Amino acid sequence: MDRRSLLASVAALAAGATLPASGTRAWGSPPRPGTTRNVLLLIADDQGLDAGCYGTGVRTPHIDALARAGTRFANAYAAVSSCSPSRSVIYTGLYTHQNGMYGLAHDFHNQSLLDGVETIPALLKKAGYATALVGKKHVRPDAAFPYDAELLPERSGVRDVAAMAGATLDFIRSAGEQPFFVTIGYSDPHRAPGGYGNGDWPRIAPVHYDPATVTLPSHLPDLPAVRADLAAYYESVSRLDSGIGLLLDGLKAAGHADDTLILYLSDNGRPFPGAKTNLYAPGLHLPLIVHAPGHDGGAVNQAMVSFIDMVPTILDWTGAAGPRQPLPGKSLLPLLGKTDAPGHDAVFASHEFHEINQYYPMRAIRTRTHSYIVNLAHPLDYPIAGDVAGSPSWQAIIADPSVRLGRRPQAAYLRRPAEELYDLRSDPDELVNLVDRPDAATVLERLRRQLADWRRTTRDPWLGEASPYAHAGG
Repeated sequence: MDRRSLLASVAALAAGATLPASGTRAWGSPPRPGTTRNVLLLIADDQGLDAGCYGTGVRTPHIDALARAGTRFANAYAAVSSCSPSRSVIYTGLYTHQNGMYGLAHDFHNQSLLDGVETIPALLKKAGYATALVGKKHVRPDAAFPYDAELLPERSGVRDVAAMAGATLDFIRSAGEQPFFVTIGYSDPHRAPGGYGNGDWPRIAPVHYDPATVTLPSHLPDLPAVRADLAAYYESVSRLDSGIGLLLDGLKAAGHADDTLILYLSDNGRPFPGAKTNLYAPGLHLPLIVHAPGHDGGAVNQAMVSFIDMVPTILDWTGAAGPRQPLPGKSLLPLLGKTDAPGHDAVFASHEFHEINQYYPMRAIRTRTHSYIVNLAHPLDYPIAGDVAGSPSWQAIIADPSVRLGRRPQAAYLRRPAEELYDLRSDPDELVNLVDRPDAATVLERLRRQLADWRRTTRDPWLGEASPYAHAGG
């Protein structure tokens, strides 16, 4: 099938797509030998660990149904808590300091992948897949993401998840017998001008939340403005869930529930202070559900996994050739249907920028028991992402310097030490820094060594004189 026939699916959007009724039915069974192996990659935008199946009060029946059909990872982590950098990790399987997308890919920021870095849409297109992006892109350069079709590009405030489901299903139908790889880049639950794009959208019944009764994450203070902000955010999460329900029911109706790998995840933590752009748990600890026909459903896996594992997982499922660059991650297919896995006991994180004027490089390692963060530019104030800075929550917090972010003082949030070490068993909110405690010296040195080894292995340019690039020309 040529590019023109693939793009013909766009015309169907003008008349509206025909979608089956949304439901929460179980679906998917082992693929038959010789059948094609398709891929749906569902990326939420700024969704924290907020879904019913993760034990919160947010109503997400369709995401919960996907978890029952697949494997829910209880300890999945982004490798960075910032939109474009995190998406670059998901697309390339490389950390941000490896792939070059150090910050946001806005036109006026112009952050982009390094020349020659290969992405999963390029690899699957080379392997004969029909490829499409529906919705948000937010990565550069365009040449590194040669999708056959880019449908319903993101528009500010537009949250028509039913149209996104329709565009995806039209493209799948247009692919015919050709295997497909479709990325659905939702805008929910990212902030929109004036809120979260909440309101009336086609085929979606809004789910409203009472600010007085919403569950407050531990990193936020109990203020009326914060509660109202969270209630609006949770409504956006529920709309995302409705769109996923329409999509997955349509996939089943199209006859592809039994041959499609589905990965659902978010790019970074919720758009609130203490989460988004941070390397603390609320910024990195995110939802991940993987459904692969042929694997038992309903498992909750406790292994520590990273979003650098997405590309190896997709390559393992499709059998496509990998990139020229070595990948640090591992396929998650062997973990599906299981409750844990040996050797998955630590994850790493790497942050440089969010917006271009928000330079704050950090490196981190998280284990099952500890979190260790190095703030490479610690004399600087910690920068606040623009959408967070303008939020009702942040404005209410900074109106009173005595208000804490959960139990963390504002001053401690804005001015951070060179190193942070937390015992997650007794201090899950990462408040008591153990760096200067003699009884923590052994674990501190061990994590310092692990982090330093990882930085050398991944050729971290921020290593200074120890960097493999330190004496390069230019």
